[in-house]
Amino acid sequence: MKRWKKILLGILVGIVVILLGSIFYLRTQTYSASEQAQSSAEQANVTNDWLYFPAKNQKNPAIIFYPGALVDPTSYSIWAEAVAEAGYSVYIMKMPLDLAVLSPNSAKKVLAKDLNRSYIIGGHSLGGVMASRFAEEHSKNLKGVFFLASYPDEKGSLEKLDIPVLSITSSNDHVLNQTSYQEAKNYLPKDTEYKKIAGGNHAGFGDYGRQKGDGKSEINNQNQQVAADLIDWLETIKD
Repeated sequence: MKRWKKILLGILVGIVVILLGSIFYLRTQTYSASEQAQSSAEQANVTNDWLYFPAKNQKNPAIIFYPGALVDPTSYSIWAEAVAEAGYSVYIMKMPLDLAVLSPNSAKKVLAKDLNRSYIIGGHSLGGVMASRFAEEHSKNLKGVFFLASYPDEKGSLEKLDIPVLSITSSNDHVLNQTSYQEAKNYLPKDTEYKKIAGGNHAGFGDYGRQKGDGKSEINNQNQQVAADLIDWLETIKD
């Protein structure tokens, strides 16, 4: 084998090793869903693309949700099940390596099922950033956007969209960048609704245990509060 071919082969092997090592590392860093969340997920229709919690009322807008970075999508099943029971079908999207940034247009898979179906999109943490970017580019049939411990960036500015927006944070969240969160309000409509869960933390918007760098949760029912806040807001949106 010629020397240049050996060098090229060595480079390719090195790249593969690095990629495999990176994937393995990310897998070890992923936050797993609690047993309670896994139990709620049994009510969902699971595919390679999402966990789908169907509602009896199919006339309401569908909810499309982008999970936070490195969080098992099953972790959001508790509040998703409650929202579905309230009449709003929920799609929790599965992301490559549990990173929404790797598939920001995942919601297209849901919309392709029914091109005329109205929808509401939201996300947790980094998932919210990607969800807002999708909303900004796909405003047809969009009825609202919500953020769980998250905010839009300039690419996902919703300032000029005439739609309801909900932002829910929690008082003991030490993961959310508060400076960026306040600055991002410039990218939100002036009538955005803001709610804060007293005693809640960043990880409490799902159910996957303690997150590195997060504050301690002082409440045991944050998922119930998330569901209640979402349902109250959804009831104000007319299709």
